Amino acid sequence: MRFTCTWPALCGVLSIAVAAPASAQAVALAESHFNRGLADMLAGRYETGCPALAESQRLDPRPGRLFTLAECEAKWGRIATAVARYNEYLSVYSRMTDAEKLKQYDRDKLAAEQRDALAPLVPQLTLTLPKGAPPGTLVQRDGIVLAQPSLGVPLPVDPGEHVVTTQAPSGPVSELRFTINRSESKTIELEVKPAPSPGALARDRTGQLPPPPFVQQPPPWQQPPPIVQPAADEGPSGRRVAAYVAGGLGASGLVLGAVTGWMALDESSVADAHCEEPVQGVAKCDTEGKLAGDRAKKLGLVSTIGFGAGVALAGTAAVLLLTEPSPRAPRPSAGRPQQPAMDWTVVAGPASGGILVHRRW
Repeated sequence: MRFTCTWPALCGVLSIAVAAPASAQAVALAESHFNRGLADMLAGRYETGCPALAESQRLDPRPGRLFTLAECEAKWGRIATAVARYNEYLSVYSRMTDAEKLKQYDRDKLAAEQRDALAPLVPQLTLTLPKGAPPGTLVQRDGIVLAQPSLGVPLPVDPGEHVVTTQAPSGPVSELRFTINRSESKTIELEVKPAPSPGALARDRTGQLPPPPFVQQPPPWQQPPPIVQPAADEGPSGRRVAAYVAGGLGASGLVLGAVTGWMALDESSVADAHCEEPVQGVAKCDTEGKLAGDRAKKLGLVSTIGFGAGVALAGTAAVLLLTEPSPRAPRPSAGRPQQPAMDWTVVAGPASGGILVHRRW
C-alpha cells in the first residue's frame, strides 16, 4: 500500500518531524547502545540486549533498529511487545518511498509473518474494579498507570509474572502478583482497600486508642460569670400611649382657648369703639361694631370650649399617668450614677393653664 498525501503543506511538516536528524552526540550514543544490544541478543542475553536496543531506537529512530528490537522482544518471549514493535515497523514501512523500501531487504515480509504467528499466542488480561470502588482509584500494571478506558476490557500482555497495584484516594496500596501463560485469557477483579478513618490512624501499636487529651478546668472562683442577656425593650404600654395622646390634645385645647380668648378680647375692643353709650340697656352700634361684637361672642364661645376640653383631657392624661403601675426598675449598681428622670403635670386656672415639667438628676 502506497501512502498518499493530499495536503502538501501538512506532509512537509510531517516529513520534517519524522526525518529530523538527531544530534551528533545522540547518534553516537545510539550507535553504541545498538552494537552492545545486538551483541547481547546474539549471545542470548535478552534481558540486557533488548533494553539497549530500545534505548538506541529512542535516541535515533531508524526502521532497521526498530525491526531488530522487535526480533529481540520475540526471542525474549515478550510476544505482546514484539507484536506491537512489528506493527510499528510495518507502519513506518508503509510510508517509505520505493527506493527506501528496497533497502529493507524484505524485512516487511518477515515482520508480517512474525506478527501473524505471534498474535494468536498473546495473552489477554481483563482488570476490573469492585463495585463501590471510590472515584479516583489508581490502578497500575507493572508500573504503568491504567486509566478508566483500560479497565474492564481485554488487553494484550506479555506472558509471565505481573504486578498490579490499586490505591484509593488517601488509602493504602493493595498489591497483586499473578502469572499468565501464552494464549490465556484471564479476568481479575481487583481489591481496593478503603482509606482508614481518623480514629484508626490514631491507634498506637498496641491497637488501643490513645486517651483523650486532658483539659484542665479553671477553679469555680476563676470561672467567668454567666452572661445575662438584657430584657428586651417592649416600648410604652397602651395606657401610657393613651395618656400621651390625651395630654397632647389637652395641651392643644388650652392653647386654642388662650388664642381665641385673646382674639375675643380684641374684637370686643373694636365693638366698643364703634358703639355709643347704652341708653336704657340698649347700645347703638354701626355696622362695623355689630360685626365685631358678633365675632367676639363666637370667639368667646370657642375659647370657653377649648379651655374646658383642654382641662378635661389634661386631667385625664394626668390620672392615667399617676395611676399606671410602675415597672420594677433594676437597682443601680455601686459606683454607677442613677439615670435622669422626667415627669410633667398639667395645671389650669380660671384665667390661665399650662404644663409643669419636673426633671430629676
